[in-house]
Amino acid sequence: MTERAVFLPCGDIELEGRLAEADGPRAALVAHPHPLYGGDLDNAVVRTVAQAFHRAGRKVLRFNFRGVGASGGKHGGGEPERLDLRAARDWLRGQGAEDVLAAGYSFGAWVLAGAPEGFSGLILVSPPVALLDFGFPSPLPALRLVVTGEADPIAPARRIEPLLRIWNPGAALEVIAGADHFYTGALEALAATVGRTLRSLQGK
Repeated sequence: MTERAVFLPCGDIELEGRLAEADGPRAALVAHPHPLYGGDLDNAVVRTVAQAFHRAGRKVLRFNFRGVGASGGKHGGGEPERLDLRAARDWLRGQGAEDVLAAGYSFGAWVLAGAPEGFSGLILVSPPVALLDFGFPSPLPALRLVVTGEADPIAPARRIEPLLRIWNPGAALEVIAGADHFYTGALEALAATVGRTLRSLQGK
């Protein structure tokens, strides 16, 4: 997957990103894990999900939230990062994208769950339900897939299941056997899981 560096306007700051081009109007963006714990656009899970989107024929943007890498500003605890997510979505639309999917991993999934508007489909990877407060959950009609690891104490399936019934009972929950929160030794299984969902969406 060949990428180029891009910078996205977001209010009075710019966000650092990497864009993998593809023909056509279909695109996707990927949001990274918690910046206070080292999360950024180069995270292995983020790269794996981005590659799965690109293999499915989509232009893909992965970007750094504010205060991370070369992005301006400073970490805002969640709500400012939702502005970042919307800015990334709008930038992709400005590049000609008409069908934009979004995936968020860990903190990125939490941010995405709070800013789902304008996406044709959502994928939550290891939403950190045991670490961050998802508040009173709202329906996420665009949610297509939640994936987590069997050995993930931060995103345990048993705590995701009741939320999924509210988010979107029609969305799939995939639990990858033996995988921890970082998908150690399980990145290929994660890519395969995301790829199956993308193929099913393209068939509709």
